Amino acid sequence: MLTRKQHELLIFIDKHLRQTGFSPSFEEMKEALKLKSKSGIHRLITALEERGFLRRRAHRARALEVIRLPETMAPRRAPETPAALPAREAGFAPNVIRGNFAANLPGVPKTAEASSVQLPLYGRIAAGLPIEALRDSGTSVEVPAALLSAGDHYALEVAGDSMVEAGILDGDTVIIRRGEVAENGAIVVALVDENEVTLKRLRRRGNSIALEAANPRYETRIFGPDRVRVQGRLIGLLRKY
Repeated sequence: MLTRKQHELLIFIDKHLRQTGFSPSFEEMKEALKLKSKSGIHRLITALEERGFLRRRAHRARALEVIRLPETMAPRRAPETPAALPAREAGFAPNVIRGNFAANLPGVPKTAEASSVQLPLYGRIAAGLPIEALRDSGTSVEVPAALLSAGDHYALEVAGDSMVEAGILDGDTVIIRRGEVAENGAIVVALVDENEVTLKRLRRRGNSIALEAANPRYETRIFGPDRVRVQGRLIGLLRKY
């Protein structure tokens, strides 16, 4: 049996994971539950862990995994993608479409088993070049087809620690769905002033656009709407050990 606040927090975390692909921050959870301090959130999360509803991934910031919900009381299945980092372990929750999905992705090279696809691997994200200029046409990465949805995708190697609290580490390979539109709060590849490429969380604030890091060491940068161009949205992550 869960208390009202425990139930509210569990549902909020699950909804946030489904909508954004990463765990909410303690500040976001505190505001959602209208609590006065983050210590109350810590106690609620601990209680949910003890009752088998939540699991925290060790040594990973903002990496909460919803194991079950009170409505079903059934364990939640992890994505069946052994070649990739499990989605919730990485802090993301992309929709998983099972079956021979690769056959339905137009223009994407397929492996013999049609269970994975080859995506173009762009270089390490860095200032000075638009994302298209980073592409090495001879380099690609094999990605489980279940990570992808309809549309054009590419892979990108991450440099730096500005997104560690979103579960994105230096050297990770992120999977990006190409597009110029992204919802508020999404993690995007953004081109700033036509010469700087960065991976950040997008926030719209009136007529301005904020690019938020997921690391308190980095300040949020705010720009006019004509200075930022979205080049894609994060949908998944691969990690090598």
